Amino acid sequence: MSGPSPSERLGLHRSLLTSQLLQAGATVLAAAVTLVLGQIQDVALFVAGAGMIFVCAAIVILSPRDALPSWLVLVAPVVDVAAIGVMRESAPVAGVGLLWAFPAMWIGSVFGVRGVVGVTAAVSAVITYQAFDEMQRVAASTFVLPFTLAALATMSHFAAQRTRAQRSLLENQSAELRRALERSRRQEDLVTEVLDAVDFGVIRITAEGEYAVSNEAHARLQASTEPLGPASDVFAADGITPLDPRATPFARARAGETFEGELVWFGMPGDDRRALNVTARRLPSREGRDGGSVVVSRDVTAEELALRAREDLVASVSHELRTPLTSILGYLELALDDDDLAASTREQLEIAERNAARLRELVADILAMSAASRHGVGFALHPAPTDVAEIVESAVTAVAPRAMAHGIRIDASGVRSCRAVVDAHRLRQVVDNLLSNAVKYNRRGGGVVVSVEREAEAVLITVADNGPGISPSEQAQIFERFFRADAVRNSSVHGSGLGLAISRDIARAHGGDILLATAPGAGSVFTVRLPQKEEAPSWSSTS
Repeated sequence: MSGPSPSERLGLHRSLLTSQLLQAGATVLAAAVTLVLGQIQDVALFVAGAGMIFVCAAIVILSPRDALPSWLVLVAPVVDVAAIGVMRESAPVAGVGLLWAFPAMWIGSVFGVRGVVGVTAAVSAVITYQAFDEMQRVAASTFVLPFTLAALATMSHFAAQRTRAQRSLLENQSAELRRALERSRRQEDLVTEVLDAVDFGVIRITAEGEYAVSNEAHARLQASTEPLGPASDVFAADGITPLDPRATPFARARAGETFEGELVWFGMPGDDRRALNVTARRLPSREGRDGGSVVVSRDVTAEELALRAREDLVASVSHELRTPLTSILGYLELALDDDDLAASTREQLEIAERNAARLRELVADILAMSAASRHGVGFALHPAPTDVAEIVESAVTAVAPRAMAHGIRIDASGVRSCRAVVDAHRLRQVVDNLLSNAVKYNRRGGGVVVSVEREAEAVLITVADNGPGISPSEQAQIFERFFRADAVRNSSVHGSGLGLAISRDIARAHGGDILLATAPGAGSVFTVRLPQKEEAPSWSSTS
């Protein structure tokens, strides 16, 4: 069995020292009172007993606290019991037997039941021996004193037991808290190492708007943006519109807002600028308290500059292509107007005209997408009160020949007269794209249903087909630029993958949107939702 721990040794020494000091003090008081009352019959014997108590107390005081001799724990109370017996022998009527309470309580608390039995037996033996002395008298104390000492020792035993149990419980709890603290520190160190290893900035903002935690990447990003100018040199995603200091992502996050993928530019146009993509999300509340928010920022300068360079190149090439294409189509039309052309030549010219027209449509889509760039100025709308039904009917009339050639029937009986403030030219582009797709990607002999109706404060344009539909995995990408489904890419149907993206940008520029409902084999339903406005808006959109 292992010995007591250092903390237990220290507690044992402190307890023994307290007991010995109290007993020594009580012995001094008893000696003084007994001497004054003249109750000492044998002074030498009395001094010998008191001296034994004082010597024991001195030995305990001089013993090292962290290396208390094990023999002293047992010897000291035994000597005290014997010393008090000697003092009681020399002063029978002085009542010094009450001093036995100190060693009895000590022995009961340290040695338990065995100590209680042992000290009771020892004191009873001394009292019994002294009761036969002619100088002693048999009194009530002869019987009550051993019982009282046994009771005190028993009470000390149970009190010590409770104390030890509480100490053990506290030590276990303390050890568990230390382990939990150590785990928490390890987890905190791990999180810190992970956050410092990533290349995007992370910062936690408290509910009061104070910065609580940040990683090294955030410090690097902060250092890289501060030299570009004052805090006011912050611009929106287009790189041109200046942002008010209260409208910057970090200020909005401190105010409690949440947002996703906010793009901001730091630095004046033309300088060495930085672009950051910033996201702010709320943290879950704990115990009814606001958890604050976390802000993640990423340096996307290289990506944004590459995208701008690509879009500038596409726009430039598209502009350069549009002029010669217009000339080619003009000359092809003149050539086809010649009635003397041979049938084979006319067929070849018509093929060239169709391909040139398709190329012109592609260039037009690319130019429109360039105009709708999220880094550019955006669509310049010219809205005016318009009957949406007229726009849709005109688009249906234009696509009817192509639908007839594919054996596709268009049902426009659901088109109702609905007025709204829209850009008729842009909205016609949206309807043309939706009808063209409904015909192009439909099965031969299929049908297309077109409707225009009013709902609450919006006008709904619906184009539904009974074609093959769109798989769930591709629905999330259907409005992305240049996206084309696998089934379409592997077919002979041509397209740029820009029509739906352009259409959604135009719809959102009007303050509306395009919704898709589809399932494989069940066709597709595209719904354009346009808000009704009494007055024409004077803004230009960005997507």
